[in-house]
Amino acid sequence: MAEQTNIQKPQAPAPKTAPKKEVSSNVGGIKSASIVILICFILAVCIYLFVFGAGSNFKDGNNANAPLNLLGTVYKGGIIVPVLLTCLLTVIVLTVERWIALAKAKGSGNITKFVENVKAALRAKDINKAEELCRKQKGTVGAIVYATLQKYKEMDKDTTLEKEQKLTSIQQTLEEATALEMPTLQQNLPIVATLTTLGTLIGLLGTVLGMIKSFQALAQSGAPDSTELSTGISEALVNTAFGIATAALALIAYNFYTNKIDNMTYAIDELGFSIVSTFAATH
Repeated sequence: MAEQTNIQKPQAPAPKTAPKKEVSSNVGGIKSASIVILICFILAVCIYLFVFGAGSNFKDGNNANAPLNLLGTVYKGGIIVPVLLTCLLTVIVLTVERWIALAKAKGSGNITKFVENVKAALRAKDINKAEELCRKQKGTVGAIVYATLQKYKEMDKDTTLEKEQKLTSIQQTLEEATALEMPTLQQNLPIVATLTTLGTLIGLLGTVLGMIKSFQALAQSGAPDSTELSTGISEALVNTAFGIATAALALIAYNFYTNKIDNMTYAIDELGFSIVSTFAATH
């Protein structure tokens, strides 16, 4: 009788669970604003010389003559014009740059609704659901809350530390994650804030220089030189207009983006408080 042999089928390997995807804010932006300022200066000089200073904007095609239109009048604003134009272009570029960066920082979906959903998950003690919400939201708020939830789970498994020490550790993780993200949100905003004042001061300088030229034309013996007088007045008014435009745009952009960052900060603080309160109530 043939000896029967038991052949064991190899067991199928256990299915691997997909690793949990970490949450990153992915806040981009221009790291070196000095490059932006340099490029804007070169562009401003080119606009001043070849657009405002084009011969078609002046009588007889000579930019030394009286201007025929607004572009020629701006050219008569003098050497301060390209400096102010540099400030204005820099504000515009950094405003667009911050718009794109903060749009990424905001993540997907509405932040207010995200906060409510995470708080609901915390009230239900469903930390995994809260983590999944962070992975869907992404952005700065999602990244910071996700890092805090990871520390929450770590402290939940820890049996060596006291409750107060665990709460302190969770709070510290929240503060560290926030401190790492805030500089990327506020990047280049100090330059915009500086241009709020600098644009006004440079415009005022151009105004003073223009008025000096006007008074010099009036101080000449005999009949005043009408060309020099009009040139001085043009320089004063053009520089005033550029200075006001630069300062106004910079002020609006700075306050707008500061408010958006404050809203994110409030959301982070609210969720951080909820996480700490949930841990304190369940341990």
